[in-house]
Amino acid sequence: MTDNTEGVVLQLSSGFQPYREYLMRGAAARGPLWLIDDEPAGWQQPYIAGSSVVLPLEGAGLALDIDRLLAVADSIARIHGVRGVFTYDEPSVVATALVADRLKLPGLTAEGAQGCRDKARTRQALTDAGLPQPEFAVATTADEAATAAATIGYPVVVKPRGMAASIGVAVVDDASGIVEAFERADSSSRSGPAEYHGGALIEELVDGPEISVDGAVVAGEYQPFFVAHKQLGAPPYFEEIGHIVDGADPLLTDPELRKLLQSAHEAIGTPYGITHTEIRFSSKGPVVIEVNGRLGGDLIPYLGKLATGIDPGAILVDVARGNRPYLEADHRTCVGIRFCYPPEDARVVKISVPEPGAVPGLVEAHPMVAEGATVRLPPRAHIGRHAYVICTANDPATCADRLTAAAELVELKYDALNESDYSGRPW
Repeated sequence: MTDNTEGVVLQLSSGFQPYREYLMRGAAARGPLWLIDDEPAGWQQPYIAGSSVVLPLEGAGLALDIDRLLAVADSIARIHGVRGVFTYDEPSVVATALVADRLKLPGLTAEGAQGCRDKARTRQALTDAGLPQPEFAVATTADEAATAAATIGYPVVVKPRGMAASIGVAVVDDASGIVEAFERADSSSRSGPAEYHGGALIEELVDGPEISVDGAVVAGEYQPFFVAHKQLGAPPYFEEIGHIVDGADPLLTDPELRKLLQSAHEAIGTPYGITHTEIRFSSKGPVVIEVNGRLGGDLIPYLGKLATGIDPGAILVDVARGNRPYLEADHRTCVGIRFCYPPEDARVVKISVPEPGAVPGLVEAHPMVAEGATVRLPPRAHIGRHAYVICTANDPATCADRLTAAAELVELKYDALNESDYSGRPW
């Protein structure tokens, strides 16, 4: 790909190729991309007009060198012209907003990006707007967590302030478990960006099924384009073990849900951008769980593309340029993913996956780790997956059955780790 007179669109971070290449391919089809990442481009080369390297700040987790990043963005704008900036990488959400602000481009405001990254700020913004969400408190110590949980009432959810993918999140049924849950959330937070280190949110446990909604905001108008129905693993953790996207999901046009999503984005401050919002349908109606300032993970946008033909990579570029994205589906079907987990903490010996068609509707099955890799389950680790399967069907129930059948054909040979935690106790 070569540059053109219309300028480039900046992309911050590219991610893991098997999970993210389809997004870069779709984005590149919309126009020239300039990648800013923490290492030189390799597999990304066919999709970019050029690239720059900005290294993370030493000792600051995943934080970029913001001053260096802004200087690089200024230089690219002078030489090539920049028409937009986007990311699908959670740790780069705030940095992307700062670049958009610096270059006077459409995007999440810095305040809105912080409101998405920092779960405590999300909660406060939604509270101030009077929107339905769990009762919550911010705790910086285990004693504060215990007091907050007693005030809210058990069971409660304990989560880090700035992590994604349900890392460090757990349900606590009574006072006997609150200290351990707080310490786990607090510890998990310290593996992320420095500004979110320490402490935890203590939240009311909301009943009901959970969905996620990928949507676009242009000039303040919110438009959903994919709805994914989550399958969660065994409590007390919130491990997401699968998702189903129905291209004809009636929730896409549900007026109550659309109004809630619009109001939530206005409250947080997101006039432009792509978001991934998590909603629970409680006995009292839909409740906002989180608003994230990027596309969904777990290949949810890929499922959406298979289910509708709508290209999420193209949407990223359209919104980055400040344009309303084209969201008309060319077909509508159900597509789901199921992640496979070992029965215990394991060292992988061999993974065998079924071929497409081995189960009706099975279109993909892939290992997620190499032979010899270690895979650990919550609470020792999160996202401890060794393979996934993707199936299609005409309806969600059939899709779910096919995913179960396909996952049962994944074979894992492993050696048990039989580890103890740092205190010498088995988890």
